[in-house]
Amino acid sequence: MTTNWREAFPEFQGNEAGTILAGYRHREGLTQVQLAEATGIPQRHISEMENGKRVIGVTSAKKLAEALHSDHRGLL
Repeated sequence: MTTNWREAFPEFQGNEAGTILAGYRHREGLTQVQLAEATGIPQRHISEMENGKRVIGVTSAKKLAEALHSDHRGLL
């Protein structure tokens, strides 16, 4: 039996991009500070993106994806 993640974790609905960003970052073993240093994006902005308080734009998505060895389209 497979459970849809949206059903299992309703608290993450509406912030899929932020949840994916946090997941990518954790997968790479990076802190927000380390990711900020690698991308030039302020740590505060990364926190806001992960928490759904800031939209991840195309330019930021490309910088983040490069540092996280991921496809930027997953963050949009």
